[in-house]
Amino acid sequence: MFKIIAQINKVFLPSFTKKRLDLAKATKWQLAIIGYRYYITTRALDS
Repeated sequence: MFKIIAQINKVFLPSFTKKRLDLAKATKWQLAIIGYRYYITTRALDS
């Protein structure tokens, strides 16, 4: 299930690493998206 969600996230959510976003300057919603993507990605790799 997490693998499917990770693939959907890859298509629809922005990639901040490609934009070279500095985490110290990131807004709260950008940090929330980064945290969410991290959570889903780690769960997808575990299963």
